[in-house]
Amino acid sequence: MSQYYFPIVFVVVLEILRLAQSHPFLFNSGNQQRRPQVEWKTPEDNWTAEAAPRSIYPLLQNQYNKHQLPPTNRYEIIEGDEDEKLLRRMHEARENASARTLFYSTKEESHLPPLLTKTIKYFNLQQVAFELETSVMSQVSCTACKAGAGLLQHYIRTGKSKEEIIKMIYQYCVNLKIQSARVCEGVSQLFGVEVIYVLKRITIGPDEICSFIIGDACGDIYNPYHEWEVEFPPVPKPEPRELGLPKEAAPVFKVLHLSDTHFDPYYAEGSNADCNEPLCCRLTNGRPTTPNGAAGKWGDYRKCDTPKRTVDHMLNHIADTHSDIDFIIWTGDLPPHDVWNQTKEENLKVLKETVKQMTEKFPGIPIFPALGNHESAPVNSFPPPYVQQVDSSIAWLYDELDVQWRRWLPASVSHTVRRGAFYSVLVRPGYRIISLNMNYCNNKNWWLLLNSTDPATELQWFIYELQSAEFAGEKVHVIGHIPPGHSDCLKVWSRNYYKIVSRFESTITGQFFGHTHFDEFEVFYDPHDLSRATSIAYIGPSVTPYNDLNPGYRIYYIDGDHDETTRLVVDHESWIMNLKEANLYDYPIWYKLYSTRAAYGMQGLRPADWDQLINNMTDSKELFDLYYKHYWKNSPVKPECDYECRKRILCDAKSGRSHDRKYFCEVVEAKIDESNKGWKDWLFSSISSSYVLYKKLF
Repeated sequence: MSQYYFPIVFVVVLEILRLAQSHPFLFNSGNQQRRPQVEWKTPEDNWTAEAAPRSIYPLLQNQYNKHQLPPTNRYEIIEGDEDEKLLRRMHEARENASARTLFYSTKEESHLPPLLTKTIKYFNLQQVAFELETSVMSQVSCTACKAGAGLLQHYIRTGKSKEEIIKMIYQYCVNLKIQSARVCEGVSQLFGVEVIYVLKRITIGPDEICSFIIGDACGDIYNPYHEWEVEFPPVPKPEPRELGLPKEAAPVFKVLHLSDTHFDPYYAEGSNADCNEPLCCRLTNGRPTTPNGAAGKWGDYRKCDTPKRTVDHMLNHIADTHSDIDFIIWTGDLPPHDVWNQTKEENLKVLKETVKQMTEKFPGIPIFPALGNHESAPVNSFPPPYVQQVDSSIAWLYDELDVQWRRWLPASVSHTVRRGAFYSVLVRPGYRIISLNMNYCNNKNWWLLLNSTDPATELQWFIYELQSAEFAGEKVHVIGHIPPGHSDCLKVWSRNYYKIVSRFESTITGQFFGHTHFDEFEVFYDPHDLSRATSIAYIGPSVTPYNDLNPGYRIYYIDGDHDETTRLVVDHESWIMNLKEANLYDYPIWYKLYSTRAAYGMQGLRPADWDQLINNMTDSKELFDLYYKHYWKNSPVKPECDYECRKRILCDAKSGRSHDRKYFCEVVEAKIDESNKGWKDWLFSSISSSYVLYKKLF
């Protein structure tokens, strides 16, 4: 999820720009000979979607499992649940705990007035780092981006070599103490080469670059090099049918959703969890300076990833508790967040180890994986197929994915996995899963600046698969890593994806993503009628606690094999481990945090039901607070959520299309603003009255 090289590179060049403005001679190239811009053209690619073989034989044998759906009564607790009883006893112990046992339960708070704190942050380079890390952008990050991109392009034009630019980034990173020397060195070496390579070959300027990378927070600047449209076959869209509620007692599939494992093979209990690097809790971070600074045995709420013992414990728990799951969807991000020192060999080792682990824990159970943005080295680097140079090609990863994924997938997927890490599989008669490589929508993928037009022809292939499914009467579930409505997804890619979902709304009955680490969802609407919800994207919680989260996973109950099946999700549960209590008692307990229909009083989980839930949460602060608790996986260190936070989270749920919040969120934001008008009026009235009194007295 977090992209740490962006804060470092942009913060460094922003400071350089400030110094350059103080010393104009730095920008004066004088008689220095300029290097010409590299003339670059996209190589031809004659690959067509029709050339790919299709999966036409069902992969999943009907196991005739009789799954029991979660109770719809919010307060119903199954008697005899020993985990639930033990959890209650632990909660009682926690209520009577001393200060010593309340591990990391409070955060440092600012004692400055909010307005002054915000003003200081505006001029603080750390805000840029934070925004780029969390993908919640503002004008501050936009300014930093333009300064950084402009200066890098200036140095390239004036003839500075790649080595000189990389050395300059490293020196400023160290001298300004933005990161430790080893992080600065790793970032400048890993990412400098790629960024410089791309910037040498593009002709657009900083405004266009930063609008492309950051999105609507940096202006929606028209860029003819990155405007494109997918083509649909000349087949009329079927008239959408109103979806009914799933039939009671109908068979269902029970499906496990795992995402964002971020397994850290170097996690060390007792090491420094409060370091000043992108990833802590390793021996290389040294000893903790305080007792509370030590990494917990089962993980940590700070910037630390998942220890092996926690992954093992979770998989053993799932195998014992959910022995009847029919298949697994696995939506990526396996390596840890040590993005400054990753290698291809290390990432492949993590891939092989986790695939082996999954195979051993769930023998005979089909697993449908999707590729995360952290699987590449460097992170987010996914060049399209036309980049075939040995030192830049992504074939090292895609070829190994084909080998590892073949344990669960048919041979027919090899053609598309090796091309772009996407595939289509027939799960059951009339039911298909399509796995997309969402890294071709990733705006942190610098290779897309060369040409973002449907990389790897993935979306055109997606349309071909959906049209074939429509002809065959199949229902489709889409899986991927980065949610299409997330700000990390390119606006042009997301816009085209949204059109595809709208066109095939009768075929696509579920979407499943990860990446954000939160427990959330996105609703899709008819572009011509925003009152009509057409599709729902489920965003599964992360296994990693990184950061401030409890580890978690999802269980879905999907409408199964019967004559009138919709293949919709009938209900879903989120399961978590309370990390604080696991570390406190050295006894991890995985328990069901909530089941959706019971928690929110929903009749079903159709797109219209999710849209109604957003409306209800807009009107009810109590209902939103419940959702916010689940969103953070019941973390004891979750931040407070003010009305701006509430607007952002509900807007995220409304926005299946990225960087177009004004289009989708106007009604929700207006309602929340109106509900907060009372306290604003009171505040302004109080300030005004105080000012009048001040004038009278003085």
